[in-house]
Amino acid sequence: SYGSALHIALPQAPRAGQLLTLLIDYEAGEGPGVCWLSPEQTAGKQKPYMYTQGQAVLNRSFFPCFDTPSVKFTYSATVKVPEGFTAVMSATSWEKQKDNTFVFKMSQPIPSYLIALVVGDIVSADVGPRSRVWAEPCLIEAAKKEYDGVIEEFLVVGEKLFGPYVWGRYDILFMPPSFPFGGMENPCLTFVTPCLLAGDRSLVDVIIHEISHSWFGNLVTNATWGEFWLNEGFTMYAQRRISTEVYGLPYTCLEAATGRALLRQHMDATGEDHPLNRLRVVIEPGFCLFLGVNPDDTYNETPYEKGYCFVSYLAHLVGNQSKFDAFLQAYVNRFKFQSITADDTLGFFLEYFPELKEKGVDSIPGFEFDRWLNTPGWPPYLPDLSPGQQLMRPADELAELWAADGLNMEAIEAVDITGWRTYQLVYFLDQVLQKSPLPEGNVKRLSKMYPKISQAQNAELRLRWCQIVLKNNLEAEYSKVKDFLHSQGKQKYTLPLYRAMWGGSEATRALAMETFSATAPQLHVNVQDYVKKILGLGEAE
Repeated sequence: SYGSALHIALPQAPRAGQLLTLLIDYEAGEGPGVCWLSPEQTAGKQKPYMYTQGQAVLNRSFFPCFDTPSVKFTYSATVKVPEGFTAVMSATSWEKQKDNTFVFKMSQPIPSYLIALVVGDIVSADVGPRSRVWAEPCLIEAAKKEYDGVIEEFLVVGEKLFGPYVWGRYDILFMPPSFPFGGMENPCLTFVTPCLLAGDRSLVDVIIHEISHSWFGNLVTNATWGEFWLNEGFTMYAQRRISTEVYGLPYTCLEAATGRALLRQHMDATGEDHPLNRLRVVIEPGFCLFLGVNPDDTYNETPYEKGYCFVSYLAHLVGNQSKFDAFLQAYVNRFKFQSITADDTLGFFLEYFPELKEKGVDSIPGFEFDRWLNTPGWPPYLPDLSPGQQLMRPADELAELWAADGLNMEAIEAVDITGWRTYQLVYFLDQVLQKSPLPEGNVKRLSKMYPKISQAQNAELRLRWCQIVLKNNLEAEYSKVKDFLHSQGKQKYTLPLYRAMWGGSEATRALAMETFSATAPQLHVNVQDYVKKILGLGEAE
């Protein structure tokens, strides 16, 4: 799965600093980085579609490159496609020429994993002064309605906090339902799951995460995948800074609490001292034999949420938000267009705050920088999420009521959840899931009482509701699990549901097998493989 190196012998030894032009004639298309979708895997079901996914090390199967985040380069591409199709790429400029040929240029240096191409029956609509949405024709109206005007607001706040947005345009491409990720921050053209089209703008914060990558990840990049937290921990922090400015602190703390719950679930599942549960992961042959050497297999919540805790700890050491914001701007400015290590980041932090360096903040017992990076386990420091309490407390109390033996319907009916926003409902469902299985009959009543939840179109709510249905063996609603898995193929929604089905009863195991055999062809190949692992299906089968 990892590919092999392409070795090129030069006719004579070049001088140091000499510019070489190398022309490689190659054919590609079979590898894991290039995804070919049949019409039935698209939203429109009429025409085929292709896209590339480079992160982490898949673009080597798309074109010859130094496929490491430590090398950055500009690129250009000429793409000829059949009539009735459009090509788009992660590039600062693109123009359509005759014969349905598209020419792209990326004028800023980027790592190989950020080059991306899509060819399909796609159209666009403007949603801001430097933004448009791209989607299949059947989704374009929904995409325009959901994102009109919101992207610019987030970009402006991002620029205020982290410095100029250097990529020119910020467009969003809504992918077919089989796209395995929530979003992929390809510069100038973020790819996102159509699950974000909730119809009520309730999931636009995922876009804030991808926008934040414009500074952290795309501009300042981890030099190795073993320090992925430099991309994701800083991006989570940046996302929550933007969210605080736009939506306020209570809501942002609530969203961060759901993130912390995901980290808790992950660490409970793997064991805290699992080697993946540290920020500096050793990715090399021999590391955790069962993982082999593919960085993709190390993907989990730790670099995101534990990384966020470490960046929050650095902010806590500074003790002043505007000073830390200024540090982040200086950090981006210092390392823009470079690939760096955690030592570079922490070295710059101590250099920027000499008074902290003098105090020896890198070696406070229990909070040593070295411990943060190299010791697996729960973060030594957790940011204070108590401002979220005003939204969490009612959700906690309501979950308590529903978990009780005799339901106090009077108290339950007194709680009005019509005004609750997505993450408050998600938090409530997370609490219900933790308390599951509930006493006999409770979930059935809960389902009847809140169609807003049990009939939701919002993917985050659907995921939690399906998990609750499975944990409580609510067979009457197993069809909802099946429908959800048929409707999309996002890894973060698909794998937890298969784990829950496989860890459940005979009936849920049968449901898992039946659903997988029906949906396998529409899933991304990586996701297919992960599900096969969960269901104990060997490669031979």
